[in-house]
Amino acid sequence: MGWTYLCIAGVFEVAWVIGLKYTAGFTRLLPSAFTILTLMVSFYFLSQAVKTLPMGTSYAVWTGIGAVGAVVFGMILFGESRDALRLACIGLIIAGIIGLRLVSNNG
Repeated sequence: MGWTYLCIAGVFEVAWVIGLKYTAGFTRLLPSAFTILTLMVSFYFLSQAVKTLPMGTSYAVWTGIGAVGAVVFGMILFGESRDALRLACIGLIIAGIIGLRLVSNNG
């Protein structure tokens, strides 16, 4: 279940990072509430994941999912750059996440 919890935590991390863009510095109520709620859910599932997975691996994968998701949704929602070097770097993060899963002895 640790990896499942970690993936859920990563999805919610992407959600709160996207929400953060819409808060206007926490001056807009609904986006701010959404961001805080999804942040709390993300941390909850991360806390569940680290019960059975190594802390370092969990944190690296959690932030990796968040980074990849933030970049992808930044491209989709906010018209951020899609240049080849940027996409290659995202590929390296994905490779790192997969590598950490493959070498993990847990769950």
